[in-house]
Amino acid sequence: MTTATRLPTLFLSHGAPTLPIDPSLPSGGFSALASQLPRPEAVLMLSAHWGTLQPVVSTAAQPETIHDFYGFPRALYEIQYPAPGAPDTAQRAAALLREHGVAVGEESHGLDHGAWVPMLLMFPEADVPVAQLSIQPRADAAHHFALGRALRALRDDGVMVIGSGQITHNLRAADFSARPEDADPRVAEFTDWFETHLAARDIDALLDYRRRAPHAQLMHPTDEHLLPVFAALGAADDDYTLGVQSLGTYQRALAMTNYVFGPAH
Repeated sequence: MTTATRLPTLFLSHGAPTLPIDPSLPSGGFSALASQLPRPEAVLMLSAHWGTLQPVVSTAAQPETIHDFYGFPRALYEIQYPAPGAPDTAQRAAALLREHGVAVGEESHGLDHGAWVPMLLMFPEADVPVAQLSIQPRADAAHHFALGRALRALRDDGVMVIGSGQITHNLRAADFSARPEDADPRVAEFTDWFETHLAARDIDALLDYRRRAPHAQLMHPTDEHLLPVFAALGAADDDYTLGVQSLGTYQRALAMTNYVFGPAH
């Protein structure tokens, strides 16, 4: 492929595990987003729910659907997402990381809900191969940005790099009886800051969001749900075009915002 046909990279706010079965949540937004994007040959997914000390790729040929949550309706545990794995993509990702001096492991790992929930909504036929790359919760934003930079060449091979987490994620601040209009106003202050700096391609500010963004500690007591955005950002073109899909704020504190980092024109 040529640079002109490079795929975009994505960051998805995957919400609660109940997204596929709860009609009050904006599941339709994910299929609408997929319909506007080029169809990938494969997906490399970095989910907030698979964390390791060093990067690990999943080489599973038929990854299992992992129900990594407790206390939800039985219907959720009955969902299977039988998409094929993408072991060639996983091994190519591992090779690229090693070329950039990153030690990386390989194992057969299934799809956690941060991976299969958005994949189910975007590609319901389960016909797009998907591999996962773990995040490192003890590492910082710059580390994940560097991972993305190393993976950029995958986009020339028809691979869509997707980070899956949550643009705001503080479950202690969540109110599961709240309506979207009851959102904490500090959520918008944080997301507005983030989107302003994404639009300006101000990478330095974004990587330093802990010090610079308003209410950063409140929005992210821990980093793991935001780290995938930095990998997607790193894999994007330097002069990416930014697409924003805002699907509202739920449970008072969880913003459902998706970002598309499109190829430069």
